Amino acid sequence: MGAHRSGSAQYRFPEPGGREAGMGALKQEGVIMIQEICRDEAFLAQKSQPATPDDLQIASDLLETLAHHKDNCVGMAANMIGVSKRIIAFENGGSYMVMFNPQIIRRWGPYDAEEACLSLSGVRPAKRWKSIKVQWQNEKFQQRLQTFTGWTAQIIQHEIDHCEGIII
Repeated sequence: MGAHRSGSAQYRFPEPGGREAGMGALKQEGVIMIQEICRDEAFLAQKSQPATPDDLQIASDLLETLAHHKDNCVGMAANMIGVSKRIIAFENGGSYMVMFNPQIIRRWGPYDAEEACLSLSGVRPAKRWKSIKVQWQNEKFQQRLQTFTGWTAQIIQHEIDHCEGIII
């Protein structure tokens, strides 16, 4: 999802009890790499496959790529870097958060929005919800459930749309 943000990148992954772990929690033996942005609408329109513990490196690459584009991007899905997996990363209160296999299980307060996307040109209309309850897995593939509101909820909805193959 396109937007302007500045400042140094921080990484955050939901942990039990509200604790947050750094990017090292996702590092594997591989090298983290900034990936090219996929602009192939036929690929982006495909529904992503479930993420597995073998996909931790993809999440690290996604976070590194998001941090690289921090001046004009606040969220990314794995298909934006050419990987058809249900992984999203997004800016949340000055740091980044990652979700594996996210799904919205409840929505409140519909509204119309306009959004930009790093993978697409221009600004496009989108229907969004003011509050959403999301179920996902953390980097240890433990189930998590949380309600998000406002700007963060909008970012998450945009990125989950990517996982579903929905192009705004």
